[in-house]
Amino acid sequence: MKLVVAGAGYVGLVTGACLAEVGFEVWCVDNDVAKIARIGHGELPIFEPQLEDFVQRNVTKGRLHFSSALGDALRDADVVLIAVGTPESTDGSADLRYVEAVARTIGRELEHRMVVVTKSTVPVGTAGLVRHWIHEELARRNVDIDFEVASNPEFLKEGSAIDDFMKPDRIVVGVDSERASEVLAKVYRPFVQAGHELVVMDVASAEITKYAANAMLATRISFMNMIAAICESQDGDVMAVKRGIGADTRIGGQFLNAGVGYGGPCFPKDVRALINTGERLGVSMELLRAVDQINERQKLIPLNRIFDAFGRDLTGRCVALWGLSFKPNTDDLRESPAVGIARGLSTTGARVVVYDPVSGDNARAVLPADVEIAETAEGAVLDADALILLTEWPEFRSVNVASIRKAMRGDLVIDGRNVLDREEFEQHGFRYLGIGTGRVDYP
Repeated sequence: MKLVVAGAGYVGLVTGACLAEVGFEVWCVDNDVAKIARIGHGELPIFEPQLEDFVQRNVTKGRLHFSSALGDALRDADVVLIAVGTPESTDGSADLRYVEAVARTIGRELEHRMVVVTKSTVPVGTAGLVRHWIHEELARRNVDIDFEVASNPEFLKEGSAIDDFMKPDRIVVGVDSERASEVLAKVYRPFVQAGHELVVMDVASAEITKYAANAMLATRISFMNMIAAICESQDGDVMAVKRGIGADTRIGGQFLNAGVGYGGPCFPKDVRALINTGERLGVSMELLRAVDQINERQKLIPLNRIFDAFGRDLTGRCVALWGLSFKPNTDDLRESPAVGIARGLSTTGARVVVYDPVSGDNARAVLPADVEIAETAEGAVLDADALILLTEWPEFRSVNVASIRKAMRGDLVIDGRNVLDREEFEQHGFRYLGIGTGRVDYP
């Protein structure tokens, strides 16, 4: 069975590598010729644990191929999975231009019956548009070739995407024909045989499921950040509240961590896209609007705490930031709260020094020129008046606090993810401020 993955970005690379790993012949196609060339030389465009090993192993075994010519790859293919980006438009809707471009290319190149699958995160109704775009191109060619369109949303978490694909909680497919159902059942048979559930539903429900899942998780985060604000006003501890409600089996403890807000390429974009979809369909989306507003407010907390401690003119001050990626185990800086905070601090006259274990190379392209990038966590805090932790990389949990205290000029630590050992930092003379871990005072 030959599978084609259109798009060699985050979702496309992981999807292609994992499907090749279970034995399929897979072609990953991207119109970025330079990217395909770099991948061919072993240079992956993203950092993701295990991905490089998966790619190299399956290229060596002749199962995984890369190309910039979709038409050539489609020859003899049984399935093509559309895994291109759907960036946010100015009105919050999903921009489908890349999905449309792939669909129209398929229509221009299609020579035999195949199943076209939307893997990208797309709003409900997109499968119908894909079918329409392909039919338009077939009509221009004056040919009539049968094809099926299905939905197969991805549920990959950056930093654990390989495990998420190979050991999924569930595999969701949306189909409107028996043939599409049979073909996708063959694609995912290795995973079903390994004990993972294949959930088959109609196409519209599958498209909605992806957005609903991300919106629910985002809602849990914003809910906990709202509770964190109450905790601070009453000298409570949001970590204790999390344990108290997370022990309820109806709730569970996942995605209940208070902090400086969620980021990344999925949650912010998908929440806004679902808001746009709902309102376009006449459904009030006030809950998700509140989720988005709370998240944007959380991103301002570290800046406001710096201003409360030192004033808004930070000339002569040095602020160190630990973490730039939106979450650990990825170099993805999209919608990262840390990037916005670094940009905000750079306008205050402060010297801003940042450190991230893997995102340094990417950071230069998105940070102001005057923001310094350190090579180590300890190097970032040298002579700093304040330290802000923004990404919960494991190495930050085990730093030598005594050495950090000696390196810093000031004593303010703002733990934006509640992962540092508060007691240890306070024992070394730091003023520790978490998110929702007690009343915030500035002695």
